[in-house]
Amino acid sequence: MKVTILDLGPEEEAEVIIKCHSLDDDMMKLINQLKQGGRKLAAYQEEGMFFVKPEEVFYFESVDQKVFAYCKTEVYQIKSRLYELLEELPGRDFIRVSKSSILNLNQIQRLAPAFGGRYEALLKNGEKVIISRQYVSSLKEKLGV
Repeated sequence: MKVTILDLGPEEEAEVIIKCHSLDDDMMKLINQLKQGGRKLAAYQEEGMFFVKPEEVFYFESVDQKVFAYCKTEVYQIKSRLYELLEELPGRDFIRVSKSSILNLNQIQRLAPAFGGRYEALLKNGEKVIISRQYVSSLKEKLGV
């Protein structure tokens, strides 16, 4: 890959142009990182507010009208609703897997079929997340299987 950096004049706006043959997963990750600009999520616990990188979140879950972010060892409350998070998060990395859950695809260790057309995702932190049958096809499509 060739990278070209040009100095701009004071009145010129910074611009990124990507030339590629196809938008593969690596290219989409790069585009999402550029769009986010190192953005972090505001997350809350009893001790106060924390800032969490989206890639550190294993999954989001809505319980009793509250949204929680599950990281490797910590659980945080998020003020956004699930549909708002889906709009804000990197498009290729996060997917809705049930009415109440969003899963980080980069944190999946293994997928296995479960009862009733559902799937079970074993995450890298040892937790299991059920993927509802109506979301299985979009998950397979996103994973390219």
